[in-house]
Amino acid sequence: MIRFALALFLLAMPAVAHATDAGWALLRDGGRVVLLRHAMVTGTSDPANFDIANCATQINLSARGKQQASRIGALFAARAAPVERVMSSRYCRCLDTARIAFEAEPQPFEPLDLLKTDEAGRAAQIDAVMKQVRDYAGSDNLVMVTHLENILALTGVSPREGEAVIVAPDGDRLRVLGRVTF
Repeated sequence: MIRFALALFLLAMPAVAHATDAGWALLRDGGRVVLLRHAMVTGTSDPANFDIANCATQINLSARGKQQASRIGALFAARAAPVERVMSSRYCRCLDTARIAFEAEPQPFEPLDLLKTDEAGRAAQIDAVMKQVRDYAGSDNLVMVTHLENILALTGVSPREGEAVIVAPDGDRLRVLGRVTF
């Protein structure tokens, strides 16, 4: 059983590397929208006393997450993937990922916050993000730092912490063009 699992892992590695290389090629060309899941965090859920304005009441980037965010920025620079603008969920883990990776102050964008539990609120968030993606016409890349649940709802993809999903509008949905893992 262990050998079988190891064989599957080794077979999957070239596919991940190929997907990442293809993703970098898209980003080098610019004009793309990137949904970036925040880097690694210290826990699994925000505490009961959560306050969006107080980082001490939220789960935050772990030491590894800060290193991962730094690596994300270094790789964007090394791979010559130009970034025009960075938008972020207002959660500290997303803002910090953006600040560390891109060494700039991100534009807080409430629709990138964790999805609301009520259907109308959730739909409004998704529509607002979709509008940003549809309207983007820059020559460099737009990075939107957000959460697993948001990327999953928008694309059907379940990214790892710190993974980038490159998207384009496709009717009323988003089409995944590529992925980059860090």
